[in-house]
Amino acid sequence: MQLGAFSVSLAVKDLATSRAFYEALGFSVTGGDAAQNWLVLRNNGIVVGLFQGMFEGNLLTFNPGWDQHKQELASFQDVREVQAELDAKGIALTARADPDGEGPAYLQLTDPDGNVILIDQHVARPTGR
Repeated sequence: MQLGAFSVSLAVKDLATSRAFYEALGFSVTGGDAAQNWLVLRNNGIVVGLFQGMFEGNLLTFNPGWDQHKQELASFQDVREVQAELDAKGIALTARADPDGEGPAYLQLTDPDGNVILIDQHVARPTGR
């Protein structure tokens, strides 16, 4: 199963305070919009998303179609294919992608310990699949 780029999405109480903390650890803002209460920070290949008021808890996030530097991949396993594979394995999903969709889509599941996993594809289904 190809899940794509990995990041941790943190539900933060105060975006500015969290930004300052992670910048002190060597992270730099590489995306997002503070006016919309979210930022993406990077320290080499490590990516942390800060989200104020968007999620109830922290998420493990995978992005099919992207490498670790948010560059679109020429070939990748579409989120709908990942969903079909998870279905075949009997893994319950808490949010589902439209299996007939072509554009960006996401699905969500929870691991046995209650950790929420978001598989969030921001690019269209690869051509030829």
